[in-house]
Amino acid sequence: MHAGHREHHLSGRTAWLRAAVLGANDGLVSTASLIVGVAAAHGSHSNILVAGAAGLVAGAMSMATGEYVSVHSQKDSEQAALDQERMELQANAAAEHKELAAIYVRRGLEPALAKQVAEQLMAHDALGAHARDELGITATQSARPLLAALASAASFTVGAMLPMAVAMLSPYPHLIPIVSAASLLFLALLGALAARAGGAPVLAGAWRVTFWGALAMGITAGIGSALGVVA
Repeated sequence: MHAGHREHHLSGRTAWLRAAVLGANDGLVSTASLIVGVAAAHGSHSNILVAGAAGLVAGAMSMATGEYVSVHSQKDSEQAALDQERMELQANAAAEHKELAAIYVRRGLEPALAKQVAEQLMAHDALGAHARDELGITATQSARPLLAALASAASFTVGAMLPMAVAMLSPYPHLIPIVSAASLLFLALLGALAARAGGAPVLAGAWRVTFWGALAMGITAGIGSALGVVA
């Protein structure tokens, strides 16, 4: 007896990987940039840490709120589409059967087989079949606003805690170069990890997030330094 054949596809990781990387990257870059900017403006060590902590909390709440609103809007749209599809099935099931069969024909099935498949799937779960094959809505990919909000806030917090920890432990005179270097290292590791998990080139992923993170910190440091001189 042959063992069951199991395949592992990286594409299934795309949704959660994107959210986790986006949140952690935003937390790391925004908090590190804030810390470096306040330090460049000659803020005291305590002021730098207060600014970083405030940025962490505000950023996490902003990420959670934005993600919740965005995903809830998606959920509302999905529900409206399902409600409309349910009414169409009740009003004209024959037309919906033809529509589903036509979808399978476009995917490569013979018309007779497509008709049979549509009949069997609709007999089992008509709304589920149309949701999946006509609307592209599945149980595993349906919108979950609260879960998305919590995941975004958590990933942002994890990313933001890295430069915060470095800033707490760094001596004040060398805070800017230490936080900058450590943050860029964390960004490179984050980009490489995300690329590896998604099956993309590791070096390209690491370089991409490191470059944009360095640019963000550089611009923020420049603005902080200019404001510190003016003050």
